[in-house]
Amino acid sequence: MPGPAGRRKRLPGSSSWLARVIDLTLWAALAAPPAVAVCTLPAGLPRYVAAAAVPLLAVAVLLCRRRPLTALGLPVLPALAHSVELVSPLYWPALAVLAFLAGRRTTEIRPALWFFAAVAVAGLPLCTIVGRDPWGWPTLLLTLLLTAMLPWLLGRLGRQYAELAGSGWRLADRMEREQQAVADRARIRERARIAGDMHDSLGHELTLLAVRAGALEIDPTLDARQQAAVGELRAAAAAATGELREIIGVLRADYEAAPVAPSEETVEELAERARAAGVDVRLEYAGDMADPEPAGHPAGLPPMAGRAVHRVVQESLTNAAKHAPGATVRVRIGRAAGTVSVAVVNDPPGGGAPPPGAASGGAGLVGLDERVRLAGGTLRAGPAPGGGFEVVADLPTAPGTAPRAAGSPALTGASARELERARSQVRRRLTQTVVAPLAVLTGILLLMIPVALLSSSFSVLDRAAYDRLRVGDRQPAVEDRLPVFTRDGPPDGAPLLPRGQRCVYYSTAVLASDAYRLCFAHGRLTGKSVVGGDTEG
Repeated sequence: MPGPAGRRKRLPGSSSWLARVIDLTLWAALAAPPAVAVCTLPAGLPRYVAAAAVPLLAVAVLLCRRRPLTALGLPVLPALAHSVELVSPLYWPALAVLAFLAGRRTTEIRPALWFFAAVAVAGLPLCTIVGRDPWGWPTLLLTLLLTAMLPWLLGRLGRQYAELAGSGWRLADRMEREQQAVADRARIRERARIAGDMHDSLGHELTLLAVRAGALEIDPTLDARQQAAVGELRAAAAAATGELREIIGVLRADYEAAPVAPSEETVEELAERARAAGVDVRLEYAGDMADPEPAGHPAGLPPMAGRAVHRVVQESLTNAAKHAPGATVRVRIGRAAGTVSVAVVNDPPGGGAPPPGAASGGAGLVGLDERVRLAGGTLRAGPAPGGGFEVVADLPTAPGTAPRAAGSPALTGASARELERARSQVRRRLTQTVVAPLAVLTGILLLMIPVALLSSSFSVLDRAAYDRLRVGDRQPAVEDRLPVFTRDGPPDGAPLLPRGQRCVYYSTAVLASDAYRLCFAHGRLTGKSVVGGDTEG
């Protein structure tokens, strides 16, 4: 399809060029922390890992558009090599950005969940075997949650919001166009009905005129010239009636039978006919309203306004019988300050089910609004304050009132419901984005209880083994007599670490408040003591 007027045509290859610039900028931003670390860290494993991460992040940026999960896995490797607990801030920006892009660019949720589960499961043996610290696993899970899972959820939320909003507005636009077409057909049908009413009324008057002219044509008191003039008048009235039937009568809908005479039913007769059909109708007049005339509309009203009053009552009673069987219908007609108002209010349904075929597409109210509009009035229809449904029309009593300007139709109820459904899904996804990390965090905290018991049990150093240790022993010989795991950090009240020494802590008993501290330097045991609790020695 051709684009909107004035839209510039995109040059060939401009989008790919822009994508390359964006990717290059992204790589420069993500590779900046490890690149700086290469220049500042001393020679060792962290420095070599940072040097390898720079080209690795370039590959990740190249893959993040087509294989976003693979791109996310690449910075995980140097992060784990730097720290098995993922406590490596050099790679946190890369993890967060690539995780967000993975959530934004993937449609399936299962591969991402498998990826995060694989990293979490692989972290357990890495922390317990390589790091020899079970407490490192909860730290890994928490870091993975904050640096990767939460950005991925935010990216997925952004993707779903864009999809839901786009689909919702497309659906709303389509339904609005369909409703517009239905409303236009209803208005055209109502205008044809009005034309039919005018045809019936004018045809009746023209017929009476032709009958009276025919009677005058044979009046013996008239001379030949006058009789010829009256004959011409009768012929003109008959020809006008035929032309009116041909021009306006064809506008009547095929399923509407044209009456042989104009309708003379009053509002009271209409209400009485509805009562005979089983509808509880209560009719009242207010203000200076007089009883309806036999012409079919209240006294003093223009024909368009009077027929509009009749039509409002007729359509409202029909809808009440369809959708609220057994309910009481109150019809109130009043006139004041140059306006006649008619209000039809039905109570909530009285327990009866709508009869078969009572479904309505709302075209009746649209056509009713068109008739009231052409009469210069306004129409309101909707739920009544006390329950039920109400239709209220205000019509001018002055003849020759110009039709009210047609307003643009609002969104249909169905499209509004679809938009609300899309918004509720977005709100639910947002709630999941907040609740899911909290649930994972709660799981990590609960997981720390058995990990604490496990770590405390496997980090207990026997008192006899502690006593056999001597300052000056070689570190490999000392480590052979130590437990598999160390305690998770020093206990409360432990003194500061001696300068130039590396110290490890072991529990004196399960869940004890004090610990054994062993310090090493230059491959030998340089000190041992009991720290924390109430003792130190």
